[in-house]
Amino acid sequence: MPAEYTPLEERRAFSQAEFNAFADLSGDHNPIHVDPDFAADTAFGATVAHGMMLFSAVRGLIARHYPGSRMLSQNLMFEAPTYAGETVRLVLEPLDRPTAGQLRLTTRVIKPDQRHGLTGECLLQLPEDHV
Repeated sequence: MPAEYTPLEERRAFSQAEFNAFADLSGDHNPIHVDPDFAADTAFGATVAHGMMLFSAVRGLIARHYPGSRMLSQNLMFEAPTYAGETVRLVLEPLDRPTAGQLRLTTRVIKPDQRHGLTGECLLQLPEDHV
């Protein structure tokens, strides 16, 4: 398999300021994401990332490593909370070789304790020069 179809990984820590900015952008001001005092009294114990914020970071990694690709489908699950200041690993892993210009990837956000903040699978349509 060519090098560009091997697993990719990037480390990232999201800040509370980024949670707040994403809330402003998305309109989702759920206090579990933006109010540390409120969140402290929940089962999570602190604010947690918006799921779509995590996916946006994964989508950015896809765009940087597979420029010109189009996402045909994506499924997602958010299994564990991702906290501000927590360094996570964004991981893309091809499931097989590209077929008919399409590539299937697993998409994951892996927490320091190895739980997944996000797990899923996507299907990309690769540009002709990557087929």
